[in-house]
Amino acid sequence: MTTEYVVGQQHLNTYIAISGIIGAGKSTLATALARVLRCPAYFESVGENPILPKFYADQQRYAFILQVHLLNKRFAQQQQIIWSRLPAVQDRSIYEDRVFAKMLTDSGKMSTDEFNTYCELFDNMMHFMERPTLIVHLDVTPEESLRRIRLRERGCESGITLEYLQALHAGYETFLAEISRKIPVIRVDWAKWHDAEAVAAAIKLKMENVHNISSIKLE
Repeated sequence: MTTEYVVGQQHLNTYIAISGIIGAGKSTLATALARVLRCPAYFESVGENPILPKFYADQQRYAFILQVHLLNKRFAQQQQIIWSRLPAVQDRSIYEDRVFAKMLTDSGKMSTDEFNTYCELFDNMMHFMERPTLIVHLDVTPEESLRRIRLRERGCESGITLEYLQALHAGYETFLAEISRKIPVIRVDWAKWHDAEAVAAAIKLKMENVHNISSIKLE
């Protein structure tokens, strides 16, 4: 249902999702990529999430309700993108939510019953979803992610630990191996800040011929 977006003489389906662990810099690149492709960008509503501060204060109690809340919001945004019938860049896709849910279950913060309920809801929603035509994943180490989180000083993120980010990073590696069988993935070495416009232009050039997993190395 996504429309084709004309780039020169090429025709591209452009529903692109930017993925990466917390603090990777997804919003920065999403903004630049949307500008290069001349299409809307859709962002996570972190500042408007009433559950997130409670979750970081008490993960055991709020893990399940946070995941359902995020799934609901992400589904609504995904439907907005699909029904707009316009090209779009999305800061984190709905498919990544399952990474967080599994990690919380593996760590004992969500019960098996809660995880199974979450997965059943997710699978039901799948009937009404459309896959992105491309995922751009930002490769950042957990250590660098934590440094960036501390630099931006969001109060609700003050409780994020290196161990949490390391588990999240491992979960993303599994996610990328699985999702690349269905959706093409471009991995961008984002260990250092780069000119976001230049990176977006490099992605635009590469996105026409990517299959499975490709990568962009930055100097």
